[in-house]
Amino acid sequence: MSWTHHILSRRRALTTATGLAAGALLPPAAAHGADSPRRPALATAAAFTNPVIWQDFADIDVIRVGDTFYASASTMHYSPGAPVLRSYDLVNWEIAGHSVPVLDFGAKYDLNGARGYVRGIWASSLAYRPSNRTFYWLGQIDFARTYVYTATAAEGPWSRLTTISTPYYDAGLLVDSDDTLYVAYGNTTISVAQLSPDGRNQVRTQQVFTAPSSVGTLEGSRFYKINGQYYIFLTRPANGQYILKSSSGPFGPYTMRQVLLDLPGPIAGGGVPHQGGLVQTQGGAWYYLAFVDAYPGGRMPALAPVTWTADGWPVVQLVNGAWGTSYPGPTVPPPPRQVTPMTGVDTFDGTVLKPRWEWNHNPDNTRWSVNNGLTLRTATVTDDLYGARNTLTHRIQGPTSTATVQLDHTEMRNGDRAGLALLRDSSAWIGVKRDGAGTRVSMVNGLTMDTNWNTTGTGTEAASAAVSGSRVWLRASADIRPGTGRLGTFSYSTDGTTFTRLGPAFSLGNDWRFFMGYRFALFHHATQALGGAVRFTRFELTTP
Repeated sequence: MSWTHHILSRRRALTTATGLAAGALLPPAAAHGADSPRRPALATAAAFTNPVIWQDFADIDVIRVGDTFYASASTMHYSPGAPVLRSYDLVNWEIAGHSVPVLDFGAKYDLNGARGYVRGIWASSLAYRPSNRTFYWLGQIDFARTYVYTATAAEGPWSRLTTISTPYYDAGLLVDSDDTLYVAYGNTTISVAQLSPDGRNQVRTQQVFTAPSSVGTLEGSRFYKINGQYYIFLTRPANGQYILKSSSGPFGPYTMRQVLLDLPGPIAGGGVPHQGGLVQTQGGAWYYLAFVDAYPGGRMPALAPVTWTADGWPVVQLVNGAWGTSYPGPTVPPPPRQVTPMTGVDTFDGTVLKPRWEWNHNPDNTRWSVNNGLTLRTATVTDDLYGARNTLTHRIQGPTSTATVQLDHTEMRNGDRAGLALLRDSSAWIGVKRDGAGTRVSMVNGLTMDTNWNTTGTGTEAASAAVSGSRVWLRASADIRPGTGRLGTFSYSTDGTTFTRLGPAFSLGNDWRFFMGYRFALFHHATQALGGAVRFTRFELTTP
């Protein structure tokens, strides 16, 4: 079944070695600034175009704290996990930090003899608790237990508050108006748990709803209290959205209404917008931030206004019977500053990585450093990029974009491989190979994994050219518009100005089961012995 129409429970898919995620939460009115004595002047932004972020951020939870919007997303096996996005207008977003600093949930997340591909951070929940001015992130890992992290600022530092033995699958966290913490969770059978006042333990849990057979799978809970009513916002993967409402309290009983089903989305060739969250602006308007399946690029956030019926049900505002490709911008206060673009140049200035970067599994922190340049020392001896530690990834900007890196390969050792990859369950790369006394730039394709995420192909050199000197510029371009046959191309330069195409075009895979979209990846691994190092001095992400 194609990814655009799959209704298969993603939980079932994951337990059979495929993969997925979801989550939720919205703070009460005070956390939204509704009762703030300061009422800033409001202004309507220019019309916006969907997707509002053409990068891979799925299973979105979105909240507002004062005049700032925050969102969280799934990251699976990438570390740090659970990025926190920040916006002042729901349209322009930046990455502020990550709620999960390291995936310390088992050895497989270290990519050191075991693998955690398509596990890790699935749909989770982001919340703000006004009583202690603290952000909360909550998510289950490996169907085993639930983890809660907290921070007093969205950019961190984040630290683990507690571990709860109940795995709250696809959880949505609610901070009620009386400061009680509730969690909605489950797959088809939906339950609500109440946490202790300190958020460290479960006080009670109760099943509150079972999806009718006519609807099928429901998951991806988001939990809200709006005008005294309790709502659990649920997705029917991957083509529908439903909502439950209770007038009797968080434990129900709940009634259900369909929000959307098979709704045409705003990305040509993409899927139905679903599995996101509701949020209210300072002026009282409501919006739904969902994601659109758009492989090979991933799952892209899209925004639409929402109105409410007289009896308290949300209605997505459509354009010609579809989720609009464009809407008038939200009416919000002028932003205090411009957000940091998700494209552009990174020279790895300073001594820490910017939050746009995530490692493929946890890195070996003794083998990399940032100091006005990124140094990667070999951390793994392998001929398999999927098994190599310290591969650093960056989301691709859609619909098409190009990444260019400057690489100093002076300290590479015999057998080392370093470069720039288009990374997913089928991959290709351009990079430097050091073999014996020779150094060459190579384009390699045929890196593949099966649906159990075992390596089935370590790659074949498709083209190469001799290079001299200590530096080379590597370039990868990718077309990540939804569909089959989308291409990536590779080129290199010895002067940073004139680039030469190397190797054939690479056909990007668009199977949904890996869930994460293609990423650009910087890598350096050994095939013979450790000891080598490379230095990336510049990364630039550009669009046409």
